[in-house]
Amino acid sequence: MKKQPYLNKLGKRIVELRLKKGWSQRDLAYECGKEPQSIERVENGKSNPTAFYLKELADALGVTVADFFNF
Repeated sequence: MKKQPYLNKLGKRIVELRLKKGWSQRDLAYECGKEPQSIERVENGKSNPTAFYLKELADALGVTVADFFNF
């Protein structure tokens, strides 16, 4: 799989998990100490987050990093 389709799938999965909690991008950004624009870039596949960034997102959402790759 090429990079961009993979990042798009990852972003969509993060959106799915965020919406499951009933959170906006701003809510998620607040919970993990990020800027809302940063969350937007990840969710839109425009950013390739580091492993640590994914860990921060997962902790905020109450899931494991592995849950992000369940697509």
